Amino acid sequence: MYRFLLSRRWLITLLIALLMIPATIRLGFWQLHRHEARVARNELIAHALADRPVPFDTLSATPGLAVPKDLTWRAVTATGQYDPEHEFVVRKRTDSGGDKIGYFVVTPLRLADGGGTVLVNRGWVPSGDSATTYPQVPAAPAGEVTLTGRLRPDEAATGSIRDRAGLPDRQFNLISSDQQTKESGAPLLGGYLELTTTTPAPADQPELLPEPNHSDIGPHMAYAIQWWLFTAMIPVGFWVMARREAKDRAKEAAEAEVALEAVPA
Repeated sequence: MYRFLLSRRWLITLLIALLMIPATIRLGFWQLHRHEARVARNELIAHALADRPVPFDTLSATPGLAVPKDLTWRAVTATGQYDPEHEFVVRKRTDSGGDKIGYFVVTPLRLADGGGTVLVNRGWVPSGDSATTYPQVPAAPAGEVTLTGRLRPDEAATGSIRDRAGLPDRQFNLISSDQQTKESGAPLLGGYLELTTTTPAPADQPELLPEPNHSDIGPHMAYAIQWWLFTAMIPVGFWVMARREAKDRAKEAAEAEVALEAVPA
């Protein structure tokens, strides 16, 4: 009854089904791992934001030192004077609502007592008259300031953020202490600070960046379950198609037999 399964068409169909099963299983685990990474990231951010701020120089005091993953988003304090001469903006960044494209304003902060210099992302400003025009930026506070910020690692080029040369003066696509060290020749401490508060408070400043979202776990677990359900459906679907084919063949055979018996001898 099922000898047709040995035909070329059905053997190819079976081979495709057998190849799809491990592929969909792996896709399910890929989504599961993305879910686990998202949950771990959310927990890291939640713990970092809940901890009391600590002095920046107790965590990073070495030029070029990469920010460890477990210290990312850690609230830190720093005291020093801004260096507006080496201030720059970072292109193609959105405001807190995610609706408007503009720039991040990044100003080096010379730490008190010769503790080195760290980049500070002071916030977002709207675009200027054109992509080549330097935007209007509120001046960094003069004199000594004490600020609190979230510790972030240097940005690296990704699919959504690409680094390229030939940009207008003092405009970049990345916040990178290594890149700015090469530009200015002055060694910078690794990573940067994402400003949250300044003392004394300035009269005018860029739009501060909101806390990162650490409650949304995304759809990855649902996608994983969908892939595994699809995995289970592959053999079921193959069995349903084979059974339907067998019934159709049996029906055709019965109709042919009836027709043959109706033919006069």
